[in-house]
Amino acid sequence: MAFLKIASLFFVTALAEIVGCYLPWLVLKQDKPAWLLLPAALSLALFAWLLTLHPTAAGRTYAAYGGAYICVALLWLRCVDGVALTRFDIAGAALALVGMAVIALQPSQ
Repeated sequence: MAFLKIASLFFVTALAEIVGCYLPWLVLKQDKPAWLLLPAALSLALFAWLLTLHPTAAGRTYAAYGGAYICVALLWLRCVDGVALTRFDIAGAALALVGMAVIALQPSQ
């Protein structure tokens, strides 16, 4: 159960980061309206706050978070960008999740 809670928090955190970076990309690369920068800034602030909710050291949190970020980025690639995932994408995401679990669920020192 602990892993499900940690993983869920990581996935919500990753979504906040991706939205916060995607909206400025739309403004800069696709000439979307500049007002999109406001929700982007709010999303990035939410991302930073969500990272503080983890009880472990910041560096360990960031390391474990990377696994969730990879998975969410690939889901974004599929769902938002409409690009089909390859077996290598899926295998890489699975490896990243295993790495996240190893880091996040290590015994307390």
